[in-house]
Amino acid sequence: MQAPVERLGSFYLGAEYDLESGQRLEIPINYDARDLTTHAVCVGMTGSGKTGLCIGLLEEAAIDKVPTILIDPKGDITNLLLQFPDLRPEDFQSWINVDDARRKGKTVEAYAQSTAELWRNGLADWGIGPERIRLMQETTDFTIYTPGSDAGVPISILGSLAAPGLDFDDHAEAVRERISGTVAALLALVGIKADPIRSKEVILLSNIFEHFWRQNQDLDLAQLIMSIQNPPMRQVGVFDVDTFYPEKDRFELAMAFNNLMASPSFQSWLQGDALNVDNLLYTANGQPRHSVFYIAHLSDSERMFFVTLLLENVLTWVRRQAGTTSLRALLYFDEVFGFLPPTAEPPSKRPLLTLLKQARAFGLGCVLVTQNPVDLDYKGLTNAGTWFIGKLQAERDKDRVLQGLQNAIAEAGGSGQKVNYDALISRLGSRVFLLHNVHEDRPVVFQTRWAMSYLRGPLTKSQIRKLMKSRKQAVETAGGPPIQAQAQASKPDVETPAGPPPTSGAASTAPDGFSPHTPTLNPSVSQTYLPIEVSEQAAVRQFNQEMERGHNVTGVQLIYEPAIVGAAEIRFVDRRRSINEQIEKMLVTAAPADARQIDWNDSENLPIQLNNLTDRPEAVGANQGPFFAPAPEGVNSAAELKSIKKSLSDWLYYNTRLPIIVHTELKLFQQPGETMREFKIRLQQAARENRDAEVDKLEDKYDTRISRLDTKLRKEKRELIADEEEYQARKRQEMVGIGESVLGFFMGRRSSSALSKAASKRRMTNRAKTDIEESKEEIADLEAEITDLEAEMKEMTDEITRKWVDLLEDLTTEELSPRRTDVNVQLAALAWLPSWLITYDDGRAGRTFTVAAYPLPKE
Repeated sequence: MQAPVERLGSFYLGAEYDLESGQRLEIPINYDARDLTTHAVCVGMTGSGKTGLCIGLLEEAAIDKVPTILIDPKGDITNLLLQFPDLRPEDFQSWINVDDARRKGKTVEAYAQSTAELWRNGLADWGIGPERIRLMQETTDFTIYTPGSDAGVPISILGSLAAPGLDFDDHAEAVRERISGTVAALLALVGIKADPIRSKEVILLSNIFEHFWRQNQDLDLAQLIMSIQNPPMRQVGVFDVDTFYPEKDRFELAMAFNNLMASPSFQSWLQGDALNVDNLLYTANGQPRHSVFYIAHLSDSERMFFVTLLLENVLTWVRRQAGTTSLRALLYFDEVFGFLPPTAEPPSKRPLLTLLKQARAFGLGCVLVTQNPVDLDYKGLTNAGTWFIGKLQAERDKDRVLQGLQNAIAEAGGSGQKVNYDALISRLGSRVFLLHNVHEDRPVVFQTRWAMSYLRGPLTKSQIRKLMKSRKQAVETAGGPPIQAQAQASKPDVETPAGPPPTSGAASTAPDGFSPHTPTLNPSVSQTYLPIEVSEQAAVRQFNQEMERGHNVTGVQLIYEPAIVGAAEIRFVDRRRSINEQIEKMLVTAAPADARQIDWNDSENLPIQLNNLTDRPEAVGANQGPFFAPAPEGVNSAAELKSIKKSLSDWLYYNTRLPIIVHTELKLFQQPGETMREFKIRLQQAARENRDAEVDKLEDKYDTRISRLDTKLRKEKRELIADEEEYQARKRQEMVGIGESVLGFFMGRRSSSALSKAASKRRMTNRAKTDIEESKEEIADLEAEITDLEAEMKEMTDEITRKWVDLLEDLTTEELSPRRTDVNVQLAALAWLPSWLITYDDGRAGRTFTVAAYPLPKE
């Protein structure tokens, strides 16, 4: 069949299917993506084809740029990454199941050849070409994550213990729900099944989490273990903490978590990408992602632990989003058995039910898949607006589906009495599904289209390792940010006179030009010390990295050099855009010979705050200092610092701007603190919503005209049927009249009236034939007009889509200036900048190498 025209927001899932004839109809199933905001359930026994259906749905989501988080307990959904646009046998050969080839009596090479032909023919039969597979690859980034393993891309759970970033006073209930789920998952991981109301373990851990999260402070496992031993709160309820939970018992709980953390097998849980939902949905440059979480290798407790943490993170992410009626993202759960049971209360159940009830308002669609619907909570089934029902194995499964389906129909305000769902479901075969969508007038039986991805069955860990090898190499190559900022501040080698090692005593060990004593200045001169960020060991490591060959380090000393530091707050106000943003600056610049010659254009903005400054130098080991350079002559009095403070205020007023990137058409602007990536994601969502609104308006306009023509067309078709029946009747009457005339002729009864009647009947027959031709012409004209209108509507729909895609790049930059009164200089002082002076011998002479120890500007 011919595939429908590519249209964003419409998922090509298959074609309608006639159960009576057992034939596919040439009517494509175009599923509206927005209907997934009311969630979907897919049920079917093994062999029903539900994996192929769901892979097809996910492929459509990828093409439509809908980011998706996928939970894959069995390994089937990893097939989504087996995309071979060239459809060559060698592409398939590496992934062929050897046992399948052997059962077919073929070599692996021959089986790969036949599989490639099967896939090429299957896709062609559904009107799908290689270019659509390439489109999917180019549109979306696909990654397989393997929690607790490095087979795929590892994922770190540490971020799940971080504060959720919600204001506690405004979202106390939501934060406490997340605490409850996180605590339950952690305790389950160490084998403790605890009552959420009465368990001392739950109450203690919940109070610890609340203590830190209320202050927006992150936790990690090490800090959690220490907090169990020494809780940050001294009272739980009306009892002191030792009475409520004795120290000896707390030590046992702490040891349980410590043993877990110390286990070598658990280390993989602490490495890899952060469990950050925003990053899982979009790449750093704003490209949508499909993040597959493969958990087939985990134990039941580990699965429950990870799934609960993931769902809690998704729920927190949802609550940060603005409301929308368009589909923003998908959460796909391939086999939900055990995570949403009808009676038990595992830790995963509450966040999953909450998502089903609340996420639709924020554009997150949930797709739940199972082969055992009887094992799902009916409240979860009732919350689904779309049902994909395949062949079912047990009668009780069918009864549960029918019960849930009727409840869903009742929730949507329908009755469902006109459709015999029981009979329809009983007749379903492989790859044939019943689609019930509460947003449509009737259920549809359809056959799923051919999947673009190669469905070879569940992948093993070794196969996932092979599939993700290139992705992991890219991550490892990027690694963590190397220590580069300090290297840029490193000063070039300075040759020092060769000679005997320095003798003891502070004065004798001081580098040339430095003193072991701070310079004596007027007490009115404000002085401050920058904090040390780079340790002595880190400085030596950097030295070794930068030198081309190994050198013998003979000493490391801490030196302080003078500079001018200025701290200020600058506020930017734009009432029209409701912007009231304050930024802080900590500027450092070279100390001038004359205060009037200070140049703030050469200053650097340091990544520290005012409270990071100290009033004394750091203490170091013997003979290491600290040592001080001479104070500048241009900063010897309070009056000179006052002049410097005034110059800083002027410079900030004239030179500090808050850039705002604006999208005029969408009337959106980049919020202060919002990254470009986040802004682009918000623009994409806004453009999608505007596109959907315009397309809906256009379709309503054309639907009215097409519906009117369709009514005429149906009328003309009825008239054509009547005209044809009239014509056939007239022909019969004419033939009877001719027969009577012939019979009368042979019997000697000639009559002019008989001839007249025959001529009259002939005229009536011709008139009926003419009516038929006129009806056919009118039908053809109406069909042509409808086709033209549909083509016109498609063209205009495509134009709307292109318009909003093109408009996404239509960005301008505006700058906000501060008012004079909004520039507040908090500090202008003489600052002492710490550095590590490394002395080394290169075999020819003694040399020095300097590494800045204070925090440097980030690139």
